[in-house]
Amino acid sequence: MTDIIKRNARAILLDGKDLILIKRTKPGREPYWVSVGGGVEADDASIEAALHREVFEELGGKLEHAELVHLITDELEGGIGVQHIFAARLESMDLAARTGTEFANPERGGYEVVRVPFTAEAVRELNLMPPELTEFIAANTEAIASVIDSPIREG
Repeated sequence: MTDIIKRNARAILLDGKDLILIKRTKPGREPYWVSVGGGVEADDASIEAALHREVFEELGGKLEHAELVHLITDELEGGIGVQHIFAARLESMDLAARTGTEFANPERGGYEVVRVPFTAEAVRELNLMPPELTEFIAANTEAIASVIDSPIREG
């Protein structure tokens, strides 16, 4: 069995009918887009807790609901990385409250929060990384929206 050496928590993050993404710009590279999220840290209580922390760091945001919908596996030196992809609805966002260390380091490039219509066509037009995420979103837009708008209620 291969060891998991890195975990990420990422959100297919909806606000109304828009998908919230981060447009990355770096010198010498074409712009690309990424979903909100990042690495799971040792002090995160769970992978979902890491997602909530990342949403706050990157957007000053809070999630209304998040549900694990997909996994992406990356071959890394020494093992594998697993990206836990959640479908999530944004409750609130205050970009002035962002705390991520990447925003204080201009060498890392630009991190612009953008809204994109949540349609397969709009997502396919972007250079969204990783490409597997583009295909998953484009093939499942209706299901993703349904999952976060109709959470399973326990009780």
